[in-house]
Amino acid sequence: MGLNLSPDTSLPCRWAPADDALYRAYHDEEWGVPEYDPRALWEKLQLDGMQAGLSWITILRKRENMREEFEGFVPERIARWDQERIEKALQNPGIIRSPKKIQAMIGNARAYLAMQENGDDFSEWLWAFTGGRPIVNQLRDVSEVPAKTPLSEDVSKALKQKGFKFCGPVIVYAFMQAVGMVNDHETRCPRHKEVQEKHA
Repeated sequence: MGLNLSPDTSLPCRWAPADDALYRAYHDEEWGVPEYDPRALWEKLQLDGMQAGLSWITILRKRENMREEFEGFVPERIARWDQERIEKALQNPGIIRSPKKIQAMIGNARAYLAMQENGDDFSEWLWAFTGGRPIVNQLRDVSEVPAKTPLSEDVSKALKQKGFKFCGPVIVYAFMQAVGMVNDHETRCPRHKEVQEKHA
């Protein structure tokens, strides 16, 4: 009778609506895929920090504008920002215009560079919390996804000790999901198995 549309094996995560092409593409192509590039990891942490108090789709829709305004999220560039440059960015309606979040990003760029200068690779440092491999969860429904975990609390605490801001345990867990440190695709979602097999 045609394709098998068993709810246990073939439907994407319920949080990725089929009628939102941008959101679905993010789910299908990016979310949960293990990321090991240190600069890309730093960018994603900044975007999750920008999300605080907002929905992720708001950030996703502004992401390209923010990449342009924030100079490609290159820490070496952001670390040099002064008040004049902040004021310029705040005139851009295409970004999240929060002085507090932008100041935090500048501080986070400096924290990232300080780690680099001390010989800590940001990617290796982060992935060490999971033993260098994704944690594969077996969640049947998005309602089972925790807001934070003991591990995200540990990572958050360690980031703060390094000088990072806007990195509480809830933000950090969302970050860990997005960059594939944990595989939180629902087990019914094809991406759960695809990501696991490709990045085992």
